[in-house]
Amino acid sequence: MKIWQKNIDVNKDIEAFTVGRDRELDLEMAAFDVLGSLAHVEMLESIGLLSAEELKSVQAALKQIYKAVESGEFVIEDAVEDVHSQVEWLLTQRIGEAGKKIHSGRSRNDQVLVDLKLFLRASIEGMVANTSALFEQLISLSNTHKDKLLPGYTHLQIAMPSSFGLWFGAFAESLVDDMEMMLAAWKITNKNPLGSAAGYGSSFPLNRTMTTELLGFERLNYNVVYAQMGRGKTERILAQAMSSVAATLAKMAMDVCLFINQNFSFISFPAELTTGSSIMPHKKNPDVFELIRSRCNKIQALPNEIAMMTTNLPSGYHRDLQLLKEGLFPAITSLNECLEMATYMLQHIEVKDGILEDKKYAYLFSVESVNELALNGVPFREAYKIVGETIENGTFEPGSAVNHVHEGSIGNLCNSEISDMMNAVLVQFNFEKVKTAIDKLLAD
Repeated sequence: MKIWQKNIDVNKDIEAFTVGRDRELDLEMAAFDVLGSLAHVEMLESIGLLSAEELKSVQAALKQIYKAVESGEFVIEDAVEDVHSQVEWLLTQRIGEAGKKIHSGRSRNDQVLVDLKLFLRASIEGMVANTSALFEQLISLSNTHKDKLLPGYTHLQIAMPSSFGLWFGAFAESLVDDMEMMLAAWKITNKNPLGSAAGYGSSFPLNRTMTTELLGFERLNYNVVYAQMGRGKTERILAQAMSSVAATLAKMAMDVCLFINQNFSFISFPAELTTGSSIMPHKKNPDVFELIRSRCNKIQALPNEIAMMTTNLPSGYHRDLQLLKEGLFPAITSLNECLEMATYMLQHIEVKDGILEDKKYAYLFSVESVNELALNGVPFREAYKIVGETIENGTFEPGSAVNHVHEGSIGNLCNSEISDMMNAVLVQFNFEKVKTAIDKLLAD
């Protein structure tokens, strides 16, 4: 059953090629297709295209389908092309003629658009929750290990003293900026395209403001042509936000892989959280973080993949857009898994103390020595030269004190300020408004 088909059977090879992975991926949007339909039919009744009795019948059937989706009983049958066709077919089978009316004022184009927006909106909520959990873990570790020093590097050369407080806190603050990107994606996703039909509106007197409120969207995609043009653009912007989170995770994973190396030996994990070698019994490999690194590098390629698929498409709908799901949907799952696994691993990280007592790190304190001379009145460039000469002739004798007290330094991490920044971003998502609207739509 295809809601677009007339009286001609499509060639089976053509059908298989054009349907592709739609049935598999559409299952992830099934609940959201039902939600979009619940809002649409309530609006249709308000403008006289459904009777009150028909609306009651359709709503009851749609809520039954929603429960089947939630329980895992909903399937898209082999003879049915996609989730939209399956829902409409089930309605028609269960309630007859009223089920055939729900497509009034709607195209499969805007039906896909609203399903995607609702799905992506829920996906953002999940990614934000997982990012927030990782953030809290990083802040906690930063505070716990704030006094444990480790080498800082530039060009992978020993540079200046750092600390685990700084290291964990750096990735926490990076996630704040990532959530700023995700908030931008949320604002663009949280606009209602329903009612744009095939991209040119409808001659029915649709009430698009009503469906916007029913579905908990912040506002409309007003221009119906732009609503259709937004497909691809929305996915690309979300992919860019996901790429930002992924970049933070990938960099942290790379650091972990270095720091767990025996030549560094700054951190460790319980043996059961690492993997071994088939011939080397001493190995404790950081496979989890190697896979996080690679998965997140793959996610960072996603915005470019989407851009290449959508660049130079003219306005209006094109079947090319169907393939966007094949890259984006698995990437959302993968990023969530990486966030969850990173949080879990960090809950079990073991941090070494006394690292800088090793003599090979003595030169880390050269800048401290220069600064001490400068504080005693020696011009900085002269102090730099003096300390440099002692390093060259082998007479350099470093201290071990680190006197960093300015904002964001070893002695003043500003973690509470970083947490305040994160909370200021998170509150703007206003997930509660969406939940309230959806709960009302599903209420008996």
